Amino acid sequence: MLRTIVTEGDPVLNKVCHPVTKFDEKLWILLDDMQETLAESNGVGLAAPQVGILRRVVLVINSQDEVLELINPTIIKTEGEQEGLEGCLSVPGKWGNVKRPMVVRVRAQDRNGNWFEVEDEELTARCFCHELDHLDGHLFVEHTDRLYTSEELDAMMEEDE
Repeated sequence: MLRTIVTEGDPVLNKVCHPVTKFDEKLWILLDDMQETLAESNGVGLAAPQVGILRRVVLVINSQDEVLELINPTIIKTEGEQEGLEGCLSVPGKWGNVKRPMVVRVRAQDRNGNWFEVEDEELTARCFCHELDHLDGHLFVEHTDRLYTSEELDAMMEEDE
């Protein structure tokens, strides 16, 4: 089932999420709904608070186009640095330059509660950081000096051609 994505200004986006303690059908429904919502929105990541649920649950589409389900995730290693444009389904029509690590390793649980680790770089590393920020009530706009509109981005792209 598609869930409604909450947008900036909704207080749920500024709250710290609670750990998942029950790995049951209710969690599986949330994960399946989030996956459907993410696919419909053409995003690369989605955190539970973005659909109004204060739980430590994140989906990230990695560089192999696989959907990673990360429950109770923590970043355990970072390496290097990258800077690039980020947007957010909860901040529609706005983008900003954000510095993130080049490589990120995450420890998380799967939908059955089993612990695992995953590491990726570039866009997926950026996505790990961006989505995990949501779990602590933070948005990417806190990490950028300036927000750009779609029109401004289009104009910048034309200048580069």
